[in-house]
Amino acid sequence: MTLKGSADIRRALQLVGELLAADGERHDIVILGGAALNLLGLLERATIDVDILAFAAPDSVGAASCPPLQPPFEPLPASLVAAARTVALDLGLDPNWLNTGPALQWRAGLPVGLATRVHWYRFGGLHVGLVDRYDLIFFKLFAAADAPGPSSVHYQDLLALRPNAAELQAAGAWVATQDASPVFADVLDTVLRHLRNDLAD
Repeated sequence: MTLKGSADIRRALQLVGELLAADGERHDIVILGGAALNLLGLLERATIDVDILAFAAPDSVGAASCPPLQPPFEPLPASLVAAARTVALDLGLDPNWLNTGPALQWRAGLPVGLATRVHWYRFGGLHVGLVDRYDLIFFKLFAAADAPGPSSVHYQDLLALRPNAAELQAAGAWVATQDASPVFADVLDTVLRHLRNDLAD
C-alpha cells in the first residue's frame, strides 16, 4: 500500500506518535521528500515512504525557536522502529516506510540555514519537522539531476514547486557543490535549462 496523500501520511505519523506516547517515548524527526511536500500542502500525490533527514536534539523542540539538528541515528531507535512497523502492519505499508534514506546527505552538506526554516508539528510522542519549500527546491533539483528526465517524479515535483529565478540560481549553486564531476555539471545545466523553459510556459 502507498500513502495516497497528506491524509494517509498524517494518519500514519499520528499512529506512530500515539504508540510512542503510550510507552512514554518521544522522538523529534525532520522529514523531506514527497511526505513533506504533501504535509506542507504544496502538492497532493502518493508516496511509498517517509524520509528522515535529521533528528532534533533531545528536548529542544518547543524549547528553542530553532532547535539544533543532528544526523539520523543508525540504526533508528528501537522504540521508533517498533512503532513504525506496527503501523506498517496495521495499514499495509512497507516495513521500512519510515526510513533514513537521505542520511548520507549530511556528508555532502545541507543548504545553509535549513534548520531555521523547519516547520514543526506534533503527532503524540512524535514531533515532526517539515523541511521548508525553499530547501525542498534544493533537494528536488539534486534528485532531478541525479535521475534526469522530465518524467521523473523529482522533476515533476520541481515544476509543482514553481521556483523563481533566484531560487533556481541558489539551488543550482548548492547542487553543483554536491558532485564535482564534469558529467554531473552538464546534466545539472541541462535540467536547469529545461526547468526554466517549462516554468516559462
